[in-house]
Amino acid sequence: MKVSLLEKMFGPGVRCVTEVVAGVTTFLTMAYIIFVNPDILSAAGMDKTALIVVTCLVSGVITIMTGLLTNTPLAMAPGMGLNAFFAFTLVQNQGITWQIALGIVFISGAFFLILTWLGLRQKLMDAIPTQLLDAIAVGIGVFIAFIGLQNLGLVVKNPTTAVAAGDLTETVLIGLAGLLLMVFLEFRHIRGSLLLGILFATLLSIILGDTVLPQRILTLDIHVTPVLAKLDIMGALKISFIAPIFTLLFMDLFDSLGTLLGVAREADMMDEDGNVPKLNRLLTVDAGATMFGAFCGTSTTTTYVESASGIASGGRTGLTSVVTGLIFLLAIPLVPLLVIVPSYATAPALIMVGFFMMKNILRIDFRRMETGFPSFIIIVMIALSYSISTGLAFGFLSYSLMKIFAGKIRDIPPSLWVINLMCLLFFVV
Repeated sequence: MKVSLLEKMFGPGVRCVTEVVAGVTTFLTMAYIIFVNPDILSAAGMDKTALIVVTCLVSGVITIMTGLLTNTPLAMAPGMGLNAFFAFTLVQNQGITWQIALGIVFISGAFFLILTWLGLRQKLMDAIPTQLLDAIAVGIGVFIAFIGLQNLGLVVKNPTTAVAAGDLTETVLIGLAGLLLMVFLEFRHIRGSLLLGILFATLLSIILGDTVLPQRILTLDIHVTPVLAKLDIMGALKISFIAPIFTLLFMDLFDSLGTLLGVAREADMMDEDGNVPKLNRLLTVDAGATMFGAFCGTSTTTTYVESASGIASGGRTGLTSVVTGLIFLLAIPLVPLLVIVPSYATAPALIMVGFFMMKNILRIDFRRMETGFPSFIIIVMIALSYSISTGLAFGFLSYSLMKIFAGKIRDIPPSLWVINLMCLLFFVV
């Protein structure tokens, strides 16, 4: 039997249509980074137009490489939170130039790569109990759903209670219509339900006049020279910069681990022992992505939790990532057209992903304090602290405390003590 090129690259029986739909879905749910990342990094004094191009370029190239080198449906882009730390903490608060800040990002990526090659990151992952892995997946699901509810406008800021229910405005109702369509299509087991829901909500928004079609579809105003290769590595090689280098290293390490482990179950990437065979290769690509991103002129690049939306749409191979990456590259001249997809149209997809990931909670035994309480802490803190790495730090520390309280200190693996030390240093720094 003749084997197609796609089957040679991504495995036998690859479902092309499903993978393409999944890739488009992943892109639409994370396309906001094209506009949000430049907004944040421009606060550091960087050229915003160049940042738009660089964000598309880095996200596209790295996501394609992820698909080709690891054959997994995961997308990478400049990380939210990490870009805020870059712009507001390093540059604005500490007075570091953005060129040196890019050097700090590059160095943290290099350390990240060394840890991966030494096998230390794999050992750290192996020390995490299986039930905590399930909690990470649930926590990320709640986190994604929370982001979706905010983007939809159904949950809004409140000065008294932090958050509250938003008004049922026209845009909220449009988003809810998209959500209901997704649920209906899931009932009917129709593939691409998330993508169809996004397109339906966008079309409805155009019909009702909430979204205006762009005057032009293409733009040739493309330049990256203001930020490309402007990183100052030598300027970042100072003892005083150890703290920000470690902070970026920790945030990227546990954001990446948390995301990879959280979505691994959804993508059938785990073996019967709960291990991710391709984890080391994925982490290597992740570390290389950070260094490549710093060279191009953007903050730390990481694996995106929105990859779960493509996985929920049926994506299981690297073809999903390749499609997502290609759209990012095609988006460089198509930015005016992409702007019309409103955040409240993609928000329902994030809510649905949160729902899909909640099933992992069934594997957590909350009757046992040793694993139940740390799992609870991880789930709650990832969402409420708005940070995967912060949630994991609290969860890992509480797990070790539970073991100590139970008189089972010898059950704590040596590598988990290393994780605990890193968590404490993260909080101190």
